[in-house]
Amino acid sequence: MSIVTMRANLTDTDIRTLIKGPTEDDRAQAAHKICRAIDEAPLTAEERAHAEAIMAIMAQDAAELVRRSLAVALKNSPKLPRDIANKLARDIDSVALPVILNSPVFTDGDLVQILRAAPPARQIAVASRETLSVQVTGAIASYAVPEAVERALANDNAAFDETGLDTALDRFAGVSAVTSAMVHRGALPVTVVEKLVTMVSGELFDHLVNHHELPPQIAIDLAMGSRERATIDIVEQAGKQRDLNRFVQQLNLNGRLTPSLIMRGLCLGHMEFVEHAMAELAGIPHQRMWLLIHDGGQMGLKAAFDRAGLPPRLLPSFRAAIDIYHGLEREGGIQDRVMFRKRMLERTLTLFQSIPKDDLDYLLDKLDVSGIQGARAAAG
Repeated sequence: MSIVTMRANLTDTDIRTLIKGPTEDDRAQAAHKICRAIDEAPLTAEERAHAEAIMAIMAQDAAELVRRSLAVALKNSPKLPRDIANKLARDIDSVALPVILNSPVFTDGDLVQILRAAPPARQIAVASRETLSVQVTGAIASYAVPEAVERALANDNAAFDETGLDTALDRFAGVSAVTSAMVHRGALPVTVVEKLVTMVSGELFDHLVNHHELPPQIAIDLAMGSRERATIDIVEQAGKQRDLNRFVQQLNLNGRLTPSLIMRGLCLGHMEFVEHAMAELAGIPHQRMWLLIHDGGQMGLKAAFDRAGLPPRLLPSFRAAIDIYHGLEREGGIQDRVMFRKRMLERTLTLFQSIPKDDLDYLLDKLDVSGIQGARAAAG
């Protein structure tokens, strides 16, 4: 073998052992040593050609141990030629699976071909790869067994588009492992969430409505108790909405955009929801309402209240909450929701006379800070 840069790591005996070793174990050990040297050495174009010729010999060896040595030693290496990787992927499982699961040389097209023709174990190996493109997950959804679909859905680095998720649901709507893996994904399109709402129950249903953005009408229906399985906090759901303006419009159309709901949103720190809600009630753009609410003077918020038709009795509580919000914002702690809620509770208790008892009870339960029973007693 004439690979100069590998001379320190290999001897001519290694090459002879690979070709004519007395036992399969001897040839497999030589193959592993050669592959490690190929992977670690910087190769010229000529040396790479020699190395690829040697790897091609290994891939055709009659001994499984030799082919497996090649697959295992170079499963993560970009130096494994793509044509050899595809040949190994068609070999027996002990040879194919390490390469299918790990090799970076496969194209998306290669992986799709493997999925379409492979038995379940290899489909699962594809689904378990570190990252998967939308093209590959689409093929998994279309062609793979449910175990592979579940594995891909549980893979945080597997990118699914709406079409792929819909396909998986169409094929495996009755397979609980698949729907469970989908529900627990970090993000889902609203249209997919809408389908899942009708398919799952119990803890899965609760996770779905508490961790994903729901279509506005479904969120409102749940909040109104029209579904028996669970209810949802409409304020918390508002915080998940990407189109908050549409969400508050739906609330208003359903008669749910009440002063009590807006106050709860404010005391739970959902300022953007409050801004959009008041803008909707006032019939003015969000930006203009933002200016009124966050006006540093005394008249802006009062004007916002008047335009939105909110009861004057809530104005002191709103003003106090907004002052706290701005104070936390200046301190850089607005992201600390727990501290924000604690501060809101403390201030709200000092103004309990202006808050309806039901709303106060809600806030005390929702904010869940230490000493809550004492707070109730102090509030009467």
